[in-house]
Amino acid sequence: MVNSLADIPELARKAEKFGFDCLWVNETKHDPFVQLTLASSTTHSISLGSSIALAFTRSPTTIAYSAWDLQALSGGRLILGLGSQVKGHIERRFGMKWESPGPKMREVIAVLRSVWRNWQKEEKLDFHGNFFTLDLMTPFFNPGPIEHPEIPIYIAGVNRGMYRLVGEVGDGLHVHPLHTVEYLRQVMIPALSKGLAASERKRKDVAIAASVFAAVGENEVQIRNMKELIKKEIAFYASTRTYRKVMEFHGWGDVSERLHEHSIKGNWDGMGSEISEEILDEFAVEGSWADLGDVMKKRYSGLVGRVRLYLPFDGNPNWRTMVNGFRR
Repeated sequence: MVNSLADIPELARKAEKFGFDCLWVNETKHDPFVQLTLASSTTHSISLGSSIALAFTRSPTTIAYSAWDLQALSGGRLILGLGSQVKGHIERRFGMKWESPGPKMREVIAVLRSVWRNWQKEEKLDFHGNFFTLDLMTPFFNPGPIEHPEIPIYIAGVNRGMYRLVGEVGDGLHVHPLHTVEYLRQVMIPALSKGLAASERKRKDVAIAASVFAAVGENEVQIRNMKELIKKEIAFYASTRTYRKVMEFHGWGDVSERLHEHSIKGNWDGMGSEISEEILDEFAVEGSWADLGDVMKKRYSGLVGRVRLYLPFDGNPNWRTMVNGFRR
């Protein structure tokens, strides 16, 4: 969300005042739970979501405590978004063991709900899985029930396996910004539907929130400059093996391979030149602040329930203009 934690309370207040439905924070430079705690202190109605908090760098019980406290503190406004991250970061940035992401994420969610039922309903904690075993929760460590115990869990997904998992056990899906509308229609929706069928649930039971690359500005020069920045962002993500399937879906596997080679050499500045205008058009929307809301509605209507710009919110009044255009 921001570089400085000190800015969060005021920015959160502005986001609520501008009419946003949810304030999302990520986990890049700051802990998402700390950010949301600060945001809750100056807001009253806006939802507060993590997009995302890393699931595999924490004990599920630790996540349960943080989410429980935030849900109580915010009066039931938390949307807990969880993501797996990629193998390289889990092993080399966090020094943690990388294990099968789909099955492990399933257990993380099951553990969270087991712990929360224990706290809310005094249901015995007795979870035995392949990754986690939990059967101890004494009264001294039990925070007890809260007014809003139902915490929605959104799962970040890029490939079919995680999409299906969302359909089976998730309350919502976080769509990565490296997506195209056709990829969502032809890959995400069918995989999600299989998960829903397996869990005997309906499409309305799962929310879909998409993060969107947006070349937005007050004039053509600003929009053109934003497009160049977005090319670098697309290149950064497309260089990672995890996201290769999105590129291959459109026949751009060779581009992904070249980007990966750039990343190995540390040529981060030159990667953007690999992203053509055709690729940019598939991955990003563009327009003025006044027009962007309508542009996103037309592009995503009937496909996702929430959209958000893949841009840090800075409190500029232009954001209010966008919200007004979206509602119009």
